[in-house]
Amino acid sequence: MESIAQECWNRILVEARTHRAWRPEPVPEELLRRLYELVRLGPTAMNCQPIRLVFVRSPEAKDRLRPVLDPGNVDKAMAAPVTVIVAYDVTFHTRIESLNPSMPRVRRVMEEMDPDARDRMGRFSATLQAGYLLLAARGLGLDCGPMGGFDAEALDAAFFPDGRWRSLLLVNLGVGEPSRLHPRAPRLEFDEACAIL
Repeated sequence: MESIAQECWNRILVEARTHRAWRPEPVPEELLRRLYELVRLGPTAMNCQPIRLVFVRSPEAKDRLRPVLDPGNVDKAMAAPVTVIVAYDVTFHTRIESLNPSMPRVRRVMEEMDPDARDRMGRFSATLQAGYLLLAARGLGLDCGPMGGFDAEALDAAFFPDGRWRSLLLVNLGVGEPSRLHPRAPRLEFDEACAIL
């Protein structure tokens, strides 16, 4: 087994931090496209790829986002060059044949699946993809600030009125302001969080 270089681990996990303050440096569209190219490569259940991303950058889009944010997240999101709405497509299963051509009956299986189970599959896989988003963004040199403090129902009404996409979380992206970081919070030790059986 061969590991990636320590400098890679440092960038994506060891030294990476959750940022709350941002420098006013723009994030180019080409970088957002490269980010998605990486995110889509990570595994999902049956390769269903349910994640949908809305990169909120314009002042108009930020104004639509502002009223759905918890008060403690407004300044963070408004200052970030990009706030990503991470969502999942509730109709993700309609694309499954083209995404999983090695299983000819996969569309039928998905259509016959209990709707609640299918929805759980979509949410679970999109949540996995949200993790890939954070790692890929950090690997590309972006800082991240994931946030759960928002009114999902109001956000979905404002950005996804047809009901096909449902929001999971928000992620601020850009160049963070390191002078505004808090000390790293403690982490559980191996024996507190793990077991080898």
